[in-house]
Amino acid sequence: MNDSIEELPAPAPGSARPGGRTARTRAAVRDAVLTGLSEHGYPALTVEYVAEHSGVHKTTLYRRWGSVEGLLADALDLAGEDAWAPPDNGSLSEDLRALAHEVVEAFGDPAAAVAPTAFVGAAFQSPRAAEALHGFYEERFRRCEDVVTRAVARGEAPAGTDAAAVVRAVSAPLFLRLFVTREPIDGTLADQAARVVLAGVDAGAFVPA
Repeated sequence: MNDSIEELPAPAPGSARPGGRTARTRAAVRDAVLTGLSEHGYPALTVEYVAEHSGVHKTTLYRRWGSVEGLLADALDLAGEDAWAPPDNGSLSEDLRALAHEVVEAFGDPAAAVAPTAFVGAAFQSPRAAEALHGFYEERFRRCEDVVTRAVARGEAPAGTDAAAVVRAVSAPLFLRLFVTREPIDGTLADQAARVVLAGVDAGAFVPA
């Protein structure tokens, strides 16, 4: 095994994310966690597997992350540090449609959906994974709220529209089919979800009483 990656401490809470070798270490570990989840699922993921596939000694993994739960939580945290931005197509209708289609693209293809589905599955088995998954999606939805804020400014949505509720409502029926009823999703369903939410926005259903 390659032990050449420098062993550096994890960043303190609230501090700037480190770059250089520390960033490469986190990325290598994250990739190994994703691979392990895809190949074996959360129950079979081990620190030894991550060490072998990341090139980071297991002693370092235990020191920095503590356990498989810590590795999983940091992988989700790292995924949430990307530069992803919500769609901005000039209309609420098109933006909601684009958000719904992103869910289909992420989970509709069985091959592409293995890792994100495994993260969701792990959240049902690990409280720490559940907390990390909640944080990841909370950040994603927070970014998506700009779609509704812009729509209100353009006069496409009533003042006071609950942006957080709107963006969650778009993906809710798709996630229901994915993880509860275990039914397939496609572009037609994505369009339907977007139309339903848009109708609710137009009717003022997302303005708190």
